[in-house]
Amino acid sequence: MRAGPMKPSGEGARGELFVVATPIGNLEDITLRAIRVLGEVDLVACEDTRHTAHLLAAHGIRKPTISYFEHNEERRAAELVERLRAGAKIALVSDAGTPTISDPGYRLVRGAIEAGCRVVAIPGASAVTAALSIAGLPTDRFAFEGFVPARAAARNAAFAALVSEPRTMVFFEAARRLDDTLAAMAAGFGVDRPAAIVREISKTFEETIRGTLGELRDQLSRRELKGEVVAIVQGAPVSAAKRDVVGERMTVEMLTDAGLGLKQASDLIARLTGRSRREIYQAALRRGGRGRDGFESDGS
Repeated sequence: MRAGPMKPSGEGARGELFVVATPIGNLEDITLRAIRVLGEVDLVACEDTRHTAHLLAAHGIRKPTISYFEHNEERRAAELVERLRAGAKIALVSDAGTPTISDPGYRLVRGAIEAGCRVVAIPGASAVTAALSIAGLPTDRFAFEGFVPARAAARNAAFAALVSEPRTMVFFEAARRLDDTLAAMAAGFGVDRPAAIVREISKTFEETIRGTLGELRDQLSRRELKGEVVAIVQGAPVSAAKRDVVGERMTVEMLTDAGLGLKQASDLIARLTGRSRREIYQAALRRGGRGRDGFESDGS
């Protein structure tokens, strides 16, 4: 059933926060509901007021805007929550796509919830799902990793931690750093790992390049790209994930044989691998593991 127009806020009424997805390129990629909501709210909070003014004008909407971006988020969130408490209807938008997904907005959403205000998602465009849908890689399970770290050491460490990730991985990257990122991905994940690069989604020069990480690096190193890019990398082969599980099992047994309690061994492995200590501990219990702490599974 189609939702009707918003009711005007009365004195003392709690306001509402609408998290509105906006186009990631083509201005036609906006929902009818988003257009209606943007036309009915009291205020639009946005990263760049000039950018959002262009979007609103394209759809015949005239509403006041207020800047809400990374460097003023903490201060501005408190101010907007006070407006919500007073009954204001506020739309939160980012420059492109769905707000709070690698964009500012978390503090405002949390503040609105804690103030007892209704928070409503107005779904729409997302670079993550758009790129996944055309990458040609498995999409039954995926992990969104956000923006790739800009510094080489942090970037290499991030990829090293994901070497055995079995799910398809989605990254955001600036085109100017793509060559370095692909080189690091090829070194970390292997040159033969299938991947796809999707850039300028829904824009005039939209392009999707598919191949192995080695092929993508060779092909794109000769080109000068602009804008932002979505890089999608297929997850580790199941065999690699299994090898890690076997290695983890052997490490647990070695540590417990050396006299550590099972909880201590699980905590140590969790720190080294970044995995959940509880998952490692529970897996060891299911295998009938026992350490100095005396915990043991009956195999059931």
